[in-house]
Amino acid sequence: MATSLERPANNLHGRGSGPYGRTGTQVAGARVGGDPQLVTNGATRRTWRRLVRASNWHRYYQGALVGADLLAALLATVMAVNLTHAPDAGFDTANQLHFFYLTVWLFLPLAWLLALWGTGSYDRRYFGMGNEEFKRVIRASMFMLALVSFAALTFKADVSRVAVAVILLAAAVLVCGFRYGARYGLHKMRLAGKGVQRVLLIGAYPEALEVYRTVRRAPAAGLVPVGIYVTEGASSVRNLDTPVPVFAGTDVVTCAERLEADTLAVCGSASADAADLRRLAWQLEGTGRDLVVAPALTDIAGPRVHIRPVEGLPLLHVEEPKISGIGWLIKNILDISSSVFGLILLSPLFLAVAIAIKADSPGPVFFRQNRVGRDGETFSCWKFRTMYIDAEERQAALMMHNETDGLLFKMKDDPRITKVGKWLRRTSIDEFPQLVNVVRGEMSLVGPRPLPAENGDFLGDVRRRLLVRPGITGLWQVSGRSDLSWDDAVRLDLYYVDNWSLTTDLQILFRTVAVVLRRKGAY
Repeated sequence: MATSLERPANNLHGRGSGPYGRTGTQVAGARVGGDPQLVTNGATRRTWRRLVRASNWHRYYQGALVGADLLAALLATVMAVNLTHAPDAGFDTANQLHFFYLTVWLFLPLAWLLALWGTGSYDRRYFGMGNEEFKRVIRASMFMLALVSFAALTFKADVSRVAVAVILLAAAVLVCGFRYGARYGLHKMRLAGKGVQRVLLIGAYPEALEVYRTVRRAPAAGLVPVGIYVTEGASSVRNLDTPVPVFAGTDVVTCAERLEADTLAVCGSASADAADLRRLAWQLEGTGRDLVVAPALTDIAGPRVHIRPVEGLPLLHVEEPKISGIGWLIKNILDISSSVFGLILLSPLFLAVAIAIKADSPGPVFFRQNRVGRDGETFSCWKFRTMYIDAEERQAALMMHNETDGLLFKMKDDPRITKVGKWLRRTSIDEFPQLVNVVRGEMSLVGPRPLPAENGDFLGDVRRRLLVRPGITGLWQVSGRSDLSWDDAVRLDLYYVDNWSLTTDLQILFRTVAVVLRRKGAY
């Protein structure tokens, strides 16, 4: 932990200095390739050097993606040629056959790489986080479908429609699958401290500290704060225990060079002065360092945020959350159909669990508790019983051992839990009867966790989570479950409500499988 400012805060806003330090007509930048890059009156020398980055880990990752995409396209060709009947139908002569195999083994794989590159699927900004990378892969797939259809129509080629469908669909699926595996590998690398961006946070200390905490909660994003550059209130930070070194009163680019930071993040109100922000961007030209702005809009993401420039003024539009439309209809259909299928498929397991619960301790098989659902309506939530029948009476004596805050009571070694109940909780099988609630329209497969009705404080921000049906799984379950604090759980639930999308639901369902297998936070 750093304990003081690395540089004194004298003349922080003095003559000739802006909130980011020195902003004169000539500023020494970082060395790129051993040569100093100078910024003079906002003009960068050797402009081709702007393509040189201070961090080059993404180049190796991009190369790996190119290889994986090429392999996916070739495997799709193998599947189409060997698994479909007469894939070369319509190519009768020897020359036509040569052209067919040249196309499927060379031209199509190269076209896939060009399409992926043209749609920005190799853009380093989307590596490791979010859906944008896969959305761009889907766009490339649509482009390839249009390209093949246009070529067949133009040359009046009588191609095998089945072979075309297999080669295009298989390539799209394999590209997405390989990229998902590459992302998993990247996350493992980032947990080990590799493939990350070293970030210098710029702004008032409370704002920078909030951004620090946010990015540290998402190690998969690969953002590692290495310092905070205080633009105001530096005296109040002196002698504080800070998670990273704090700087003030020096040139920000020199500070970034000293920390070997490849990204500078301007936090909150520090971005209010457009002139200073523009000068900082000028200073960074040719240094290979990125400049990002973290506005004072937290937990708002996805399609709700748009930048619309008006006469050179970038306006950040924040739209209302869309909890409706065709995506919401598809969600409801998937909820009911998947739950009905799940109840039928799991019925033998339910019978076995019921027998085990009865043999382990006296009492009913199912435990039902009133929970608060959408619009504040209460419903009876179904679960397999995992505690002795006198559990609620014994809770008062155990309150001093509560290991969580907020509205819920949690103990890792709760004596009220039966032997079978411990196994049911570790495997999350006790939650499966909630499929009945989903079929009845009281719950959803994915959503905020349902809270007990008798002790729920649904005032203020917490009440917003009642805009949607509670879910069997959700962001809090895949982000730590019972290991999370109450504030973090509420934050994740509100983030889900404010940024809901069908893609998010599908991602949470896939992540739930991994979380259940790891059994982390389940007790």
